[in-house]
Amino acid sequence: MMLIRTIRQEDYSAVDDLLRSAFSKTTDGYHNEAELVNKIRLDPSYHKKLEVVADDDNQIVGHGLLSEIVIINSSDSFPGLCLAPLAVQPAFQKSGIGTAIINELESRAINQGYQFISVLGWPEYYPKFGYQKASDYGIKAPFPAPDETYMIKELVPNGLRGVNGTVKYLKAFNL
Repeated sequence: MMLIRTIRQEDYSAVDDLLRSAFSKTTDGYHNEAELVNKIRLDPSYHKKLEVVADDDNQIVGHGLLSEIVIINSSDSFPGLCLAPLAVQPAFQKSGIGTAIINELESRAINQGYQFISVLGWPEYYPKFGYQKASDYGIKAPFPAPDETYMIKELVPNGLRGVNGTVKYLKAFNL
């Protein structure tokens, strides 16, 4: 039976393996996603409840993690979250696991009082969950990224009202 649950320390090794396997089979390849996750866990802002796994009869087949970001402009800053990474074991992809992870993480983020989530990801996947180009809101990545791949989603009505600027990630992202 599939269960989306909060990560446990004993899951860390399986999640590392999952991330390496899932990302190495993509067109972009593996880019230190397991190392990124390990660094995020060491950040003081890390919320264990914002890291989940898909557990299929004690086998970790999916993983998702939200970490804090701040969107900064010349006069203000706006706290939010980013989804990075999201991964499903290749043999289990296209079975709804990614959708279940995203839905669970978004629900948890709302319960924690967050207003929005950003993602750098596949433009053919994330829009079906309501993610839109961040540039439509005047929000920019702090690095070069194709416009259609850098997206954001309001978690609550007007969650992005007046929000614009450049995203600042945790130091963990400086791999």
